[in-house]
Amino acid sequence: MPNPTLDALRRYAVARTLFTPTTLPAAIRRLGFVQADPIRAPARAQDLTLRHRVKDYRAGDLESRYTRLAVEEDCLVNYGFLPREHLALMHPREAVRAWDAEMQRKAEEVLAFVRERGSVHPREVDAHFAHGRMKNYWGGSGNASTHLLDGMHYRGLLRVKRRESGTRIYEAVTHPPVDDSPAERARRAAALVDLVVRKYAPLPAASLTYLIRLLGYGAPHLAAQTQAALRMAREELASCRIDGTTWYWPADESPASRRHAPDDSLRLLAPFDPVVWDRRRFELLWGWTYKFEAYTPAPKRQFGYYALPMLWHDRVIGWANVTTRDGRLQPVLGYVDRAPAGAAFRAALDDELHRLNEFLAPR
Repeated sequence: MPNPTLDALRRYAVARTLFTPTTLPAAIRRLGFVQADPIRAPARAQDLTLRHRVKDYRAGDLESRYTRLAVEEDCLVNYGFLPREHLALMHPREAVRAWDAEMQRKAEEVLAFVRERGSVHPREVDAHFAHGRMKNYWGGSGNASTHLLDGMHYRGLLRVKRRESGTRIYEAVTHPPVDDSPAERARRAAALVDLVVRKYAPLPAASLTYLIRLLGYGAPHLAAQTQAALRMAREELASCRIDGTTWYWPADESPASRRHAPDDSLRLLAPFDPVVWDRRRFELLWGWTYKFEAYTPAPKRQFGYYALPMLWHDRVIGWANVTTRDGRLQPVLGYVDRAPAGAAFRAALDDELHRLNEFLAPR
């Protein structure tokens, strides 16, 4: 097969993840992982991602159906939702920083409390143990009980049973024992590398390296094995070199396939959608720099608080910040160059805003 062009890689990047909408379980299984984010502008990132890939999806469907799905909230390259079978690749997880004796004692007490109750809201743990406050990752003050529950969840002592108004309700969990032989560790690491490559391909070489480094969040105890799996993957993945950049993708896929022809739809994507998640790849494919600015001071923002990248055909041509007022969408649009002229673009934009409005409407 001849090397694909950058145009072919762009079409392939869009088409392989924006598949024909299917059921919610099938979409999560095909994506492999859906990144979560608590900001709702106009909906949470996981819902904004799934609405393009699930038939008749509405905001909040994942949360309301979570207990009936073979899906878990957990960590991969970041925090989100993934098929339950993937947990065996990462658990039992060993945190990079071990707890001291005092924190271990508190965790054991909380675990016994959770087992006795069956499931707990964080405020129940806080009311019972009064752990107080502590400095959080960002330098501010946070609830110590919430921090402890997060750590117990990360270490596999707890799982998220459900959510109540967005708050995680925990229950105790015991992961089955796993074969920890060198061969099995290598197999699990290779499976994790394959999982993230299939989610985010095609990947420039630097992004592939960075992505495997991020697996240290989901499986820090397999760091050596994932690095070995990365070296092997570079030999086994298909690749090409365009304008000085080496690109990688699964060997059983073809970026040059005619099946990757773009459709006529316009889509407003979540900032963490697989199409746009890799900012390095984004700039190589679309020729401009997109930034997520929710945590940027307002006067310094270029795109807005929660800019949704605007994909039309196979081009990301701008962005939209969308709010609602009195039940009506209030989109503020921006463009890299200028708004495309013609009725086709206006119709595609109207259709997308109509779909977004339906997605936000309660069932």
